[in-house]
Amino acid sequence: MENIMAKIDLSNISHSYNPNDDKPIYALNPFSMTWENGKRYAILGPSGCGKTTMLNIVSGLVKPTKGEILFDEKNVTNLQTESRNISQVFQFPVIYNTMTVYDNLAFPLRCRGFSNEKIEERVKSVSDTLNLSSFLNSPARKLTADQKQLISLGRGLVREDVAAVLMDEPLTVIDPDLKFRLRRNLKEINEQYKTTLVYVTHDQNEAMTFADNIIVMDQGEIVQVGLPKDLFERPQTTFVGYFIGSPAMNIFETTVCSDYEVKLNDLNIKTQSNLSSLKDKKVKLGIRSEFIKLVTNENENTLKIKLKRVEDFGNFKLLTGITGNKVIKSKVNREEPIPDGEVNLYFPPDKCCVYSDEKLV
Repeated sequence: MENIMAKIDLSNISHSYNPNDDKPIYALNPFSMTWENGKRYAILGPSGCGKTTMLNIVSGLVKPTKGEILFDEKNVTNLQTESRNISQVFQFPVIYNTMTVYDNLAFPLRCRGFSNEKIEERVKSVSDTLNLSSFLNSPARKLTADQKQLISLGRGLVREDVAAVLMDEPLTVIDPDLKFRLRRNLKEINEQYKTTLVYVTHDQNEAMTFADNIIVMDQGEIVQVGLPKDLFERPQTTFVGYFIGSPAMNIFETTVCSDYEVKLNDLNIKTQSNLSSLKDKKVKLGIRSEFIKLVTNENENTLKIKLKRVEDFGNFKLLTGITGNKVIKSKVNREEPIPDGEVNLYFPPDKCCVYSDEKLV
């Protein structure tokens, strides 16, 4: 079958639900973005940040206040959802309870006149992937909520001739034990059929383990787009530092004391950020707990802390300590001996992020 996945361009898009007011409130502030054909994208952010609005604009359920949507250079801004050739999977199951599982999966293909042979092939492939093969002849109404969501997911994936598959929190009602396997299956489907997948979630673990590129949103703004590694190691804003990672990034208020150093308590911390334009300014220093090293000697970039708590998570230990009025967390190898009382923590300069006005320098 011909693959007709589309490159999707969102050009100068913005959206307000009260555009005619004197002071409209924007659910989406102006942005432009391209989703490449065959890639996996996650739109990540807290509730109310605008991620579902973005997805609904792409699907045609919402028309943007301003801007254009293009599928392979064709303007689809004014096209209805059914004319955009996309599949959608919603947070809660959308299925036909009176049909069998097989008929639910086959329905999108029958509506478009696919041959029985092709329908059989695609239904078998998708049902095998989603572990629904043993239920194909069962009425959908007799299945559990998570099984019904698998049917809904299967209906979104059964067509190969769509511009994109758009998924809004599709694993919310799925049993937690199934989530990891399903994310892996979605990745396999993407790699096998080059299906463009766009996945809305508030769960950073879902986003980080699923997507090629993650779009992080906050209060209608796109605050960073990048690979999971980029978001983890070099958050572009303090919000991303807090939102991505468990525990959140350590972030401390500091003052610039030289071209490449900030002062944390009475210690000068070297960074690799050029801070020459920010001399004597208040900034924030961010560093992941994974990058802070437990050391025995007090050398440069080494902070002595009073240890308050050690938590064993099985594959690592999480140290929580204080220095002055600052709380610091560090992840260390669980086999590493932890002395009582005070410990020395080393901040590698290349892992130190400096933020001015909450944005990475």
